Amino acid sequence: MTPPAVAASSTDSVRSTVVALSAVVAVVFSLLGSGAVAGTPVSEAAGGVLSADATAVAPGGAAFSIWTLIYLGLIALAVWQALPTQRPSTRQRQAGWWIAASMLLNAAWILAVQFDLVWLSVAIIVVLLAVLARVFVLLSASRPGSRLEAVVVDGTMFVYLGWVAVATVANIAAALQADRVDPLGLGADTWAVIVLALVAVVSVVVAVVGRGRLAVAAAVVWGLLWIALARTDSEGWQSTPAAVAAVVAAVVAAVSAVVVRTASSGAEPR
Repeated sequence: MTPPAVAASSTDSVRSTVVALSAVVAVVFSLLGSGAVAGTPVSEAAGGVLSADATAVAPGGAAFSIWTLIYLGLIALAVWQALPTQRPSTRQRQAGWWIAASMLLNAAWILAVQFDLVWLSVAIIVVLLAVLARVFVLLSASRPGSRLEAVVVDGTMFVYLGWVAVATVANIAAALQADRVDPLGLGADTWAVIVLALVAVVSVVVAVVGRGRLAVAAAVVWGLLWIALARTDSEGWQSTPAAVAAVVAAVVAAVSAVVVRTASSGAEPR
């Protein structure tokens, strides 16, 4: 049930301000990652190890357009949570600091890549994924107060989580490829299939825990399908096993979310 409204405190004002400033930091640093104003595009930084053809699980370049949606959502979220009526929200009190941390970690990730610190970027994105998972659990524990909140807060953070889950896989693969590391000597194709199978399993777990959150599944499916498309690009890293595994994982992610959501439709809507 939606937590009852309570009076705002000075701590609420500090938290909402930190979240808003963190959103600004995230957006400013995104300009470095895009190379639009300064810095080097992520796909070209660190010797191109994060480009669309660098590994067997790298998403196609167009996949990263999802960041535009995420950043717009983070800005909207920052404005929303700063409203006087939202500052004392129990949901914002529980998740606000974690949300701010996710924004700052995203900025730190971009900075690490700009300085060619690929393994540091891996460490940062793993922590970011853990933080977003925490936000997911906190927000899933209660209903948003309105449809607008469901879109601006839950929708933004869940898309963020789904995309970062896929990006984490790509980031780790990029770091290993950059150092020419092949664990157990299985080869890129075999590891791609194994990792993508793991993504499929995790997507089922997330669907069950979140009662079929479609925003998470949509972002995961988006990333997986762009991995599949990139593996069939004649000018990139071609891999039929990875392409097939990515498509299968995308189907599993989508179907599991829909099935769980449908099965939960008889329960109290959240």
